[in-house]
Amino acid sequence: MDLFEYQGKQLFARYGIPVSAGEPVDTVDQAVAAAERVGYPVVVKAQVQVGGRGKAGGIKLASNEDETRTHAGNILGMDIKGHVVHRVWIEHASDIAEEYYASFTLDRSAKKHLGMLSAQGGVEIEQVAEENPDAISRIHVDPVEGLTEAACREWVLGAHLDANVTDGAVEVLMKLYDAYDKGDCDLVEINPLIVTPDGRVHALDAKVTLDDNARFRHPEWDELQGLEKLDVREREAAEKGLQYVGLDGSVGVIANGAGLAMATCDIVHEVGGRPANFLDIGGGASAQVMADALEVINNDPNVKSIFINIFGGITKGEEVANGIVQALTQVEIASPIVIRLDGTNAEQGREILKSHESERLVSRPTMVEAARSAVELAGSAK
Repeated sequence: MDLFEYQGKQLFARYGIPVSAGEPVDTVDQAVAAAERVGYPVVVKAQVQVGGRGKAGGIKLASNEDETRTHAGNILGMDIKGHVVHRVWIEHASDIAEEYYASFTLDRSAKKHLGMLSAQGGVEIEQVAEENPDAISRIHVDPVEGLTEAACREWVLGAHLDANVTDGAVEVLMKLYDAYDKGDCDLVEINPLIVTPDGRVHALDAKVTLDDNARFRHPEWDELQGLEKLDVREREAAEKGLQYVGLDGSVGVIANGAGLAMATCDIVHEVGGRPANFLDIGGGASAQVMADALEVINNDPNVKSIFINIFGGITKGEEVANGIVQALTQVEIASPIVIRLDGTNAEQGREILKSHESERLVSRPTMVEAARSAVELAGSAK
């Protein structure tokens, strides 16, 4: 789960990382009141989970009430790369002497945590890596041993930061690792990590991705989830525990496995259609899971046909077929369905489905044939 900037800063603050005073607000009047409490000058920052806010006009400096009112009014409702701004963060403006970059994430190939630190902050790390890869100092951290102060200091020295802030940088980076590790994050990133004119190291931004697999340890995350701006389909799917991303096509997609779901979306494109969603029901295909998936897709008025693409592995084909048949008795489907079933005991599964086939429920032996049928049905329903 990706956090908004202000949520990331709230997480950082809990681990002692210095952040600027600020408040999240949803209206212009709230922005003005928050600016008075935070103290001028302030920065009005759009809260969207996408980069490039500054270039899009989503970050503005305000020195007084009139400027705060103007900037908040312009930014609220702004569309930044397809993300509409519903909330802004009013933050006390900071004086900046230096800008750095710092992050922790997981290096799966090394099976260790990876820290990256650069004296070239304020720009995207991908750009730094492309133009000057030597400007990034990296450290691998064994999850069992953790980050030691000695290793952190060596890392900081390797990044060639201002020597006068070495102690301050080490202190903040140790706390950032704590936030990453103890906070169960997939990613923590500060860009820029600034040095103030009086030598204090300070997080001016926060990018945080939480590890959804650790949700059972963090009941407080439910509050963060509630602040995300999901569309109706995505909210309903999340409530049912389904991995769903809404798209803008007319062919509803259900598959078991993220890779297969992506391949299904691709094959729909290849045969001339457009997927209405990405929906991964996971490794199984029980009647309840299938019913939940069908219900979510059925509630999307843009869906004109549904493509169920299941590869039976541990879950056998006849179990999948029975799950689909039972699900169809629980949900009244508005669109025709095309099913492709393959894998373990696929023949038995197809025999079960065969007795239920009709003009609105068809089975196809391959992905391509099933995709073509789904696209044709979606087209004829327009």
